[in-house]
Amino acid sequence: MIKSGMRASMAALGAAATLGATGLVASQPVSAADWSSTSIGWRYGTRFSEPFNTRDIKKNIFNLTHASGYTYGSNFFNVDALFSDGADPKNANSTEGAQEVYIVYRHTFDINKISGMDLKFGPVRGVGFTVGGDMNAKNDAGYNSAKRMLVAGPTLKFDVPGFLDMSLLQLWESNAPCNTFTNTCTPRYSYDAHPMLSFAWGIPIANTPLSFEGFANFIASKGRNEFGAQTASETNIDMQLMLDVGAVTGNKKGVFKVGLEYQYWRNKFGNNYQGPAGPGAFAKTPMIRAQYYF
Repeated sequence: MIKSGMRASMAALGAAATLGATGLVASQPVSAADWSSTSIGWRYGTRFSEPFNTRDIKKNIFNLTHASGYTYGSNFFNVDALFSDGADPKNANSTEGAQEVYIVYRHTFDINKISGMDLKFGPVRGVGFTVGGDMNAKNDAGYNSAKRMLVAGPTLKFDVPGFLDMSLLQLWESNAPCNTFTNTCTPRYSYDAHPMLSFAWGIPIANTPLSFEGFANFIASKGRNEFGAQTASETNIDMQLMLDVGAVTGNKKGVFKVGLEYQYWRNKFGNNYQGPAGPGAFAKTPMIRAQYYF
């Protein structure tokens, strides 16, 4: 039952990812599009960690990313397919690694353009309002996450080379995990609404082929979880130093990038790393990354 449900969930998420990416592109008439960027990528690390798991986990992660801007705002869409090794098993009696699909969508309305007003002030070049959501499915041994989350809140766009956005978002999150050890499923449970301060950036480094990219999320506690335990506030910072290969080989710039990535995730998913979740709830993960733009 759990395995077949998981396969259905993964298939549904895969279809949603494909339809979502297609919809994002198709929903913007060519005449209204200001810019568009679509890429596929791969990253790999050997020191991933998961709550309630004391082992270092190897993961291959493949992603499809689309970002675009149009007359009244911008879109961001990303789907990650994550493949763990046996240190993060797919079920209680397996040495095969778990699999996960994680989807993120954000739409930011550009208040400057919509209102026709110049809202620049200090280092801020623009003001927006962001809405969107996250969803996932994972077939790991104990939890089998089925996260659903809506987000909404204001965004400030800073006047820097590239981009730097800061958003204060309210989160409405729920989950409905299934435990393969006991073969029981938990009814969908909604956590307390809670805020997140979020930064996203992509900044070229002077006159070099390097760029500094990433995001940082500071997430408040979401109250008690579906098992009655108090959740903790989270810090999730993902930083990338990327090299534009075309710029150093004499080929077309902005097509292929490689680099190093580091993720710092304290109290992962709201699990206190100083409590029963243990050190697996505090990830410090170096990675290598490659990204191809088309």
